[in-house]
Amino acid sequence: MPTHHHCDLAILGGGLAGGLIALALAERRPELSLRLVEAGERFGGNHLWSFFDSDVAAADRWIIEPIVGHRWQGYDVAFPNHRRTLDATYNSVESERLDAVLRATLPDDALLTGRRVVEVGATGVVLDDGSRIDAKGVIDCRGPGDLSRLQCGWQKFVGQELVLEQPHGRARPTVMDARVEQLDGYRFVYCLPLGPDRMFVEDTYYSDGPEIDAAVLRQRIRAYAEAQGWHIAEVAREERGVLPVAFGGDFDAYWNSTPPVAKAGMRSGLFHPLTGYSLPDAVRTAAAIAGARDLSAAGLAELTHGLARTTWRARGFYRMLTAMLFRAAKPEARYRVLERFYRLDAGLIGRFYAGRSNWADKVRVLAGKPPVPVARAVRAIWDMQAGGREKRT
Repeated sequence: MPTHHHCDLAILGGGLAGGLIALALAERRPELSLRLVEAGERFGGNHLWSFFDSDVAAADRWIIEPIVGHRWQGYDVAFPNHRRTLDATYNSVESERLDAVLRATLPDDALLTGRRVVEVGATGVVLDDGSRIDAKGVIDCRGPGDLSRLQCGWQKFVGQELVLEQPHGRARPTVMDARVEQLDGYRFVYCLPLGPDRMFVEDTYYSDGPEIDAAVLRQRIRAYAEAQGWHIAEVAREERGVLPVAFGGDFDAYWNSTPPVAKAGMRSGLFHPLTGYSLPDAVRTAAAIAGARDLSAAGLAELTHGLARTTWRARGFYRMLTAMLFRAAKPEARYRVLERFYRLDAGLIGRFYAGRSNWADKVRVLAGKPPVPVARAVRAIWDMQAGGREKRT
């Protein structure tokens, strides 16, 4: 039966970005009335997000800490000609935990699941059952906008949480194992030891196209597990995803491809251009909104647009590297770019993932013998810049 809601803020999309904004506001601005609207039956969907400690500022850890479910000290990478263990703290968040914390933190009337948004305005929302939400401000976090406005490659994956017949004996994650056959672009396997006999195994591709053959990737996950000596008792959970990695495009056209309201998460273009990471930006956005004085519709739109646009402009270096990976390196040889990268200083690697590379880091990444042909690299950079100029005119 349609209902009429009145609140201070309506947050559309109960994934990571929307969920963190709701939790941050509940903690720092408890006087505000919220509505968090999610099309699915639970918040967070079916996902596992991970991040390094260095990805999140110490001042913002209060936002993410309640939903961290796993933490490890150190992680491994492996390539055909290079293996390394890095001493960094790695964390994971499971969507079930996000859902549980949201339900424990926010009042029942603030949480609307199984509701699709059919109309959006700066101060009002209409849902598919005819219900209406009148709010002083609206924040749209419902996934990506029109990605055709950006120049993208794709990071795509199928991941399975495997219950093993025997303990696996692994103490830390393997963030990249690229010793596997290189297929459909840069391929690697990602492993998280979630318990003594539980291992999350994800088959991941940096590919030119977004298509996934889930059945084939399931077979490859099983083959990888068997090669490690892991005998699978059951598959407890499966997820799949296709994330854009951007090497160009028109930010303003992307922003304007969705309704003209405040935005966060992928909808605002806030993701790392090369890794596809969105969690660090989601935390930063939640912190900025929770600390803002003006939470009116106009104030929120100005805040989120400014944050997203400033971040986009600051990340040209990462888009350039993405262009080199996708346009200059042959698909079967893309692993060499990452193999070389993981020989660099651990601090540089940490700042890279956090999107905070300094000028010395950028010089070091580009210095030395390049892992891709110079002529192809120059052409890739030229095409990226030319594409940006064309879209701005």
